[in-house]
This record gives sequence, C-alpha cells and structure tokens, in this order.
Amino acid sequence: MTGAGGKRRGGRAGGRRLRFACIALVLALGLAALPPSAGGLAEEMVFFRIGTGSPSGTYFPVGGIIASAISSPPGSRECQRGGSCGVPGLIAVAQSTNGSVDNVEAIAAGTLESGFSQADVAYWAYHGTGTFAEQGAMPQLRAIANLYPESVHLVVRRDSGINSVADLEGKRISLDREGSGTRVDALLILAAYGLALKDMKAEALAVGPAADRLRAGELDGFFMVVGAPASAVEGLANDNLISLVPIEGAQAEKLLADYPFFQADVITPGIYLNVPLTRTVSVGAQWLVSAELSEDLVYDISRALWHENTRQLLDLGHLKGAFIRLETALHGIGVPLHPGAERFYREQGLIPPGPAEPPPNDPAPENQ
Repeated sequence: MTGAGGKRRGGRAGGRRLRFACIALVLALGLAALPPSAGGLAEEMVFFRIGTGSPSGTYFPVGGIIASAISSPPGSRECQRGGSCGVPGLIAVAQSTNGSVDNVEAIAAGTLESGFSQADVAYWAYHGTGTFAEQGAMPQLRAIANLYPESVHLVVRRDSGINSVADLEGKRISLDREGSGTRVDALLILAAYGLALKDMKAEALAVGPAADRLRAGELDGFFMVVGAPASAVEGLANDNLISLVPIEGAQAEKLLADYPFFQADVITPGIYLNVPLTRTVSVGAQWLVSAELSEDLVYDISRALWHENTRQLLDLGHLKGAFIRLETALHGIGVPLHPGAERFYREQGLIPPGPAEPPPNDPAPENQ
C-alpha cells in the first residue's frame, strides 16, 4: 500500500475520503425528500443499509464508496451511457455503527440488511462460539465478500517506554469496549505473549476516547483493529506522539497457527507520518447480509460490487479500496455465502461446479 506522503497531503486525502463516503447518504436523503408526485420516484426506491463503524475508522468511508457503487436511483442514466452501474432502483446508504459486533447483531435481528465485520467476529457469531458463546449462534448470517485486511494496531505514546508487547505489563492500556471484535483479538494477542488483563491497568474505551486520553497523557496505549490508515491514528502520528508496537516473533507465529483467521501483515512506511515499517497481524474485513434477502438482489449487488466501473471508485476513494479485489473475495470466508453471491462467483469461475464447501472449522478462543 502506498503511503500518504506527508501531513498536508494526508489531510487533504482524509477530507476527500470523508466527502466521498457521504455521497451515497446525501443522495439518499435528497431523493427521500421528493414528494410522491415527483415522477413516481418515491414509490420505486428500495433502500439498503450497510452497517459500518465509527467515522474515524475505515468501515465508514469504504462503506460509503460501496454504497455509491451499488446504488442506481430511479431515473438514473443507464450504465452504458455513462451513468450508474449499480442495482436499478437501489439506494444504498453507509450507516455508522459501533462496528463488527453491532453489525452482526443488527443483521441477525433484522434491523440492518447488511454490514461489515471482522472475519473472526463473523465466524464466532455464526457458530455461537468465542465472544458469542453465551448469546448463541446467528445462523441468519451470510457472506457477500471478503474485502480487505484489517491490521491490528497497538498504538502507544512515544514516551511510554513500550517497545514490545511484553512491555505492556503494568501500563495503562485500552483493549476497546466490552464485546468488541478488537477486544477479543487483543485478548488473544496478550495470551500469546503470556499476558492477561490482571497484568496491566486495562481500560475498555472506544477508539475516539482512547486516542483523546492518550493525547492527554492519561493512557499509555490502545489496541485498534482497522484497515490502515485510520484517521484516529493519523492525527496522533501527524503530531509525532505515537509509535506502533510490532506483533511478531515466535508468539505471533503461534497465534497464526492457532487461529487461521489471523494473517501476517505489515504497516508500511508512509501510511502514518513518523511511523516506520511495523510488522503485525490482520483479520479480513468481510461484507455480510441476512439470509432472508432474495437471491436475485444479492446477485445483482455482487455483480455491481465487482463491475469494472466500480474499480475506479474503489481505487480513488480510499487507500484500502485497492485491496478490494475479486481474486481475494473468498479468502477467509468462515460463514456460508449467500446464494446470490455464490451464483455470481460460480459464474466467474471462483467456485467449481457442485455443492458449496462448508465453512472451515476454525478454532475459537475461550471466553476471557
């Protein structure tokens, strides 16, 4: 992934990404305001929500780009004439949420049509294991695609004296909110390095408050699982306040072996100002839907996502957009594909003819 190149350029890019992410929402609100007599458009629209995450993360801007790509409001110019290549009549909106756990729960409850989730959270939610052991399985979940890697960020103050995971002992560290995907992953990483919550002054803060507390000197570090770059980290890095702690070595190798949804990852120089290459681990960001959605609708959404015109939107809209590729769309999928998505991928030759493969039997962590 190419770097932002500097503070000023990174600021302009962040502004462009946020503006781009809001296009679909502004469009939807504008069309929703049309009276029923405005050419009959109000009756023909179909709204489709994509649960994302915090505006300071990556899910929200990427969700806005995808919402724009799959939308084709009533009355839009046809794709072949330079218009929208989305699903005819569909208005998709990116909805800010608390992230992966919030999204899978909302999809299962029927309050969201779709949402983004970490691969591990999706697997545990579908099977009712890991962090969902008490809550139970969510068999309604289905996958459209694996999107891009979400890197584990262990963000610490430069003056904290923390240079490795082992140095977290006795420090003030936020593992994110109770029940969050980040917190589950942080606990797995700590366990791999022989640490537990009792070994540190653990906090349960959302990313925004954690970044504020760190800036104020009231927190030594925090975990964040997000597609780099993340705006909350960018601001701290631009002010030269932070370092990223590597997650590497024998402990990380065992983590990868024990939990196949983790992958080795690198945050390259230039992603964040003043932050050198940092080796870490990542999980896939995946797009989930409800099994109750029609096969034809999800097929059309899948086709719009991978339409050749969407490529430019992804590449220009966000640095993570370049990682959203058809050839990796099925990587790390741990819940069943929606039949509409499965039909599309079979047509593309990514799934051989015959019955669908069952989800892999990935191990899940014990509750910690």
